[in-house]
Amino acid sequence: MNWTWKRIKAVAAVGLLLAAGLGSGCVTSGEGAGGGGTGGAGIPAPVAAPLDAGGGARVDTNIFGIDLLRVGDKLTIALTDIPTPYTGLEQRVREDGTITLPLGVSVIAAGKKAGDLEREIQKEYVPKFFVRLTVTVKPEERVFYVGGYVRAPGRYVFAGEMSVLGAIKVAGDITEYGNRRKVELTRADKSKKEIIDCKKAQKTPTLDLPIYPNDSIYVPQRVW
Repeated sequence: MNWTWKRIKAVAAVGLLLAAGLGSGCVTSGEGAGGGGTGGAGIPAPVAAPLDAGGGARVDTNIFGIDLLRVGDKLTIALTDIPTPYTGLEQRVREDGTITLPLGVSVIAAGKKAGDLEREIQKEYVPKFFVRLTVTVKPEERVFYVGGYVRAPGRYVFAGEMSVLGAIKVAGDITEYGNRRKVELTRADKSKKEIIDCKKAQKTPTLDLPIYPNDSIYVPQRVW
């Protein structure tokens, strides 16, 4: 009889211990779901977008959606339905992704659709400068140019992400008379010219610079 009673007490003690363990587990799960480093079921909590030096959200200027504006795009912008309309404003998206408009307005264009950019420009002007404003943004056709000693020099459609070596390949590659070590890359706004050593770039991908819409590549003649 005493032996049976001892067994009953031991089973009861184990049950109490298990109940305590399960209870404490529920508290931990609730704390994780509501507040700190993880979400429900162990899923990591979302991480905030990285910030730039000015405290704003960092813009990825290398987004290559087919209908998104990108670095190098040439835009024709019209601001109408105002006392003195601005028509035929030509802006090229700079390497930081921005464009600058009349009255000192600067907006980020890269990574946006033309319609979204139109609405953002309108918000910058209305009601700060005007009561009413109509904005039209028209992107130019995206192309790039390859000239000099390549097999098929010419103007090509810029269809997406591309590098200097890729652009040269589109143009049929460098001929036996071309200088592979001094290929010239001129940015669309003519503000910068880079010299690329294609032989080194083939071995070191970081030297194979990206190209943007309306950039020009020129392969000079090799000196024998």
